[in-house]
Amino acid sequence: MSDYVIRAATIDDLQTIADFNAGLAEETEDASLDRKTVLQGVQTLLSDRTRGSYFVACDESKIIGQIMHTREWSDWRNGDVWWIQSVYVHPDYRRRGVFRSLHRHLKTLAELEPGVVGLRLYVEQDNHVAQATYEELGMRHARYLVMQDLFGEHA
Repeated sequence: MSDYVIRAATIDDLQTIADFNAGLAEETEDASLDRKTVLQGVQTLLSDRTRGSYFVACDESKIIGQIMHTREWSDWRNGDVWWIQSVYVHPDYRRRGVFRSLHRHLKTLAELEPGVVGLRLYVEQDNHVAQATYEELGMRHARYLVMQDLFGEHA
């Protein structure tokens, strides 16, 4: 396992992150994302850190992976839960510690951030490889099932 450089994403990373998000949707949900919508969505988050943040893993200067978090207020815990989202590692770098490095970086930041009480993520029910990876990193199954009601073109 190499030590990859993990850094906060910048607007210069917009295209790569959008490409990775499109790849993620195709691989995990067999879905094609609207390119313009994805670019705008990534740009919005990169421009407004109050919503969350992207971090990228680099090998030399090449971006090889990403992780995003968004914030959810928990009135029960009087603090923020960071939701891990948009996790993607380039196929050439999988099973080489990239996600572990990204997760470690994000978890460290969350633990140091006043008011953050934990991390959560959602994972496809049949993605047992990902679930095993998350469990190795200390995450546990929650008692919740995610439900949604998307509107209009997002449904």
